[in-house]
Amino acid sequence: MSPSKTPADTLEIAGHEVRVTSPDRVVFPGPGLTKLDIVRYYVAVADGALRGAGGRPMVLKRFVKGIDEEAFFQKRVPDKHPDFIDTATLRYARGTSAEETVVRDAAGLAWVANLGCLDLNPHPVRAEDLDHPDELRVDLDPMPGVEWAQIVDVAMIVRDVLDDHGLVGWPKTSGSRGLHILVRIAPEWDFAAVRLAAEALAREVENRAPGLATARWWKEERGESVFVDFNQNAKDRTVASAYSIRPLPDARVSTPLAWDEVRARRPEEFTVATVLERFADIGDPHRGIDEAVGRLDGLLQLADELGPADKPPTASDGSGRRTSTMPLIEVARTKTKPEALEALETWKTTHTRAAAVLHPADVMIDGMRGSSSLWYRVRVNLQHVPEAERPPQEPLLADYDPWAGRA
Repeated sequence: MSPSKTPADTLEIAGHEVRVTSPDRVVFPGPGLTKLDIVRYYVAVADGALRGAGGRPMVLKRFVKGIDEEAFFQKRVPDKHPDFIDTATLRYARGTSAEETVVRDAAGLAWVANLGCLDLNPHPVRAEDLDHPDELRVDLDPMPGVEWAQIVDVAMIVRDVLDDHGLVGWPKTSGSRGLHILVRIAPEWDFAAVRLAAEALAREVENRAPGLATARWWKEERGESVFVDFNQNAKDRTVASAYSIRPLPDARVSTPLAWDEVRARRPEEFTVATVLERFADIGDPHRGIDEAVGRLDGLLQLADELGPADKPPTASDGSGRRTSTMPLIEVARTKTKPEALEALETWKTTHTRAAAVLHPADVMIDGMRGSSSLWYRVRVNLQHVPEAERPPQEPLLADYDPWAGRA
């Protein structure tokens, strides 16, 4: 989104006037999509996008400098917002609160798109009841080296576990490498209970597919498996909702699927251009999701049967800090992902023998949430390096502090 002096456009959408600034600014150079194209896309798929994000408080993830720069996260609704934008005040366990944006129609989608929001990041609650989620979210996050077929196999097991416990899952591509499975639930349980139910689901999937799926929280312990990320159900978490455009060069879209499409289709098939055609042709495959409301009693009973999850060992100094069972070293902390990748390559060049025997999942580049944006941590698991040849922990190649200068 380079600077532009193109005059603003004013669109009539859902009975409201929406001003689109710099409409000709190119957002995706590859497919040539402009800011106005993004706005028009969300208007065209509004029926489906609102089914996922409408009526829910959302975090604004704004790409004001383009898709090649890190987005910043804005929890609080801008002071100057139109009257067709609702708000809801979320309160967090750490004592903070934020009056967040709530969109309810196509005009609201267009307005947030004009702010530079490519993907939509709603909470799993309705604005009318902020304490009781009405959606359980299953995020299938593949570790490096995992192929699509393995993700699909795990998704089918998730569907079976849900069915066994009286719940219906609705799959969609994440817009990156993974899959999301959404489950509508009665809003009768708080966040802690919903997260516990999601964790029980993840552990049961791991039990049924050991080696293929994992519920292990610590990344270095997962191996080349699909992580069933239950923590996406924590109170402060959001995920990209249906029909969200992801910040990838091909303008990929998080796309709802029917179950019989999951094995046959691939995430890279779904872009702004192809999803517009698909939506015009078949509509939204998730159109029945709001009528498929289930209860968590079965999964919560499963949680009781499984008992508490294993806890990792803690440090012997009495601090209570977790101690990893794996031989981990930290390489760098950086502001951007390209800097993280550069630091990793520098480390590999210095330690060629160790780098040669690493497995894909041994390299961990974690996007960490800072105060308003992501930063990146680079770690290496030396489990496949002979013990006598393992490089020691060295000074970090980069040591970015996301909290520097903040109270």
